Amino acid sequence: MPLAFQDFAIDLHADDLPQEVLAVLRRSLLDTLGVAAVGSTTRMAQAARKGAAAVFASGAAGDARVLMNGTKLSAAGAAMAGAFMVDSIDAHDGTSPCKGHAGSAVFPALFALADMKQDLQGADFATLLALAYEVSYRAGLAQHDSCPDYHTSGAWTAVGVAMAWARALGCDAATLRHAAGIAEYHGPRSQMMRCIDHPTMLRDGVGWGAPTGVTAAFLAQAGFTGAPALTCEDAPQFWDDLGAAWRLVEDTHYKPYPCCRWAHPAIDAAQRLMKQHRLHHAQISAVEIKTFHNATRLAGHRPQTPDEFAYAIAFPVAAMIVRGQLGAAELAPETLSDPDILRVSQATKLIDDPHLTQISHGKRWAAVSLTLTDGRSVSAPPCTPRGDRDQPLSDTEISEKFHLFADPVLGETRALEIEKLCAEFDNLPADGLQRLCDLALSAP
Repeated sequence: MPLAFQDFAIDLHADDLPQEVLAVLRRSLLDTLGVAAVGSTTRMAQAARKGAAAVFASGAAGDARVLMNGTKLSAAGAAMAGAFMVDSIDAHDGTSPCKGHAGSAVFPALFALADMKQDLQGADFATLLALAYEVSYRAGLAQHDSCPDYHTSGAWTAVGVAMAWARALGCDAATLRHAAGIAEYHGPRSQMMRCIDHPTMLRDGVGWGAPTGVTAAFLAQAGFTGAPALTCEDAPQFWDDLGAAWRLVEDTHYKPYPCCRWAHPAIDAAQRLMKQHRLHHAQISAVEIKTFHNATRLAGHRPQTPDEFAYAIAFPVAAMIVRGQLGAAELAPETLSDPDILRVSQATKLIDDPHLTQISHGKRWAAVSLTLTDGRSVSAPPCTPRGDRDQPLSDTEISEKFHLFADPVLGETRALEIEKLCAEFDNLPADGLQRLCDLALSAP
């Protein structure tokens, strides 16, 4: 008989977590904190923090600090501000089968929990993270299977956050069911393709998914009813192996570039072509990208804002061709007016390829051709992006990405201590986890 999700939530302990699960959590923790560091400098993060402070001031349950800022808000407020902050830089971990992201909601929400309770051991924190990720991924798969349009990650991460928070609050199985149902019902089923077609600070919905999950746990604890959560109880095909297999291990990917994952295979292909043929961007007269339908809607030949850059494909590919990298420097406002990048971007053609659309389920495919000024053409065959389990980023690459983002904001000394603690966070005593919280939650 399949294990009920609420029983899984109650019975899960640190000793049940396989080493592969802990390895993913350590990588995701470090990766997310690097993204949060550079995200803390964005206008989106500043606006979200002000908005959260206006409506989610400290509550009776206690205070929690906002990631990379230190402002004390209610737990829901800290989760909201932190989730928007991480989401402001589209470089956090994700799950291709769900077409979204869990860590950008889960980490801010659970750092708020750890900061409010202040007695969690590292093993406790790891258990709650694993629970939140696993429930989020499975609820996301169920939702995508049952809904005709593409909703943001906030819709299903709310359920995972609610489960972790309700478990931490000591709720019983019946109350956990209600927490999941409340979070599912009130989770922000926002239209992802709308934000791709019209990019703004709305992003992936986790800015509302995280506080919705936190609030759902408190409502359920207070006796508010909401069961059942249909994504947890009416889709057994996504829950039958709960406890025996881990979706967070199978499905988590990491992003080498700070933009939508759908652009990554084209960026990888362009980078390889430039290196393989030892090309300079001045030699490029035209770029052709064949990819799946939704990726062509990224477009973005002349992005005007960081949000438009995040949901673009032509401009990030052009930036890779011109600069050979997509790092923190490419997030600077002046990059959007770089004449060399704009020239290549405007010479880029996107082609909606039916075959690549057909096979882009759980994977994202693109093929790139470069036309040179001397009339020659060089091409890369269809490929999928680096960072998936079949083309994983190494621990060294994750570390380099973290320092690329974190060092300029936090300083090398603080960044190195964060990295050391992330590598062993699940074994930290309570004071060690609080040290990690202090480093992650204090202003730069």
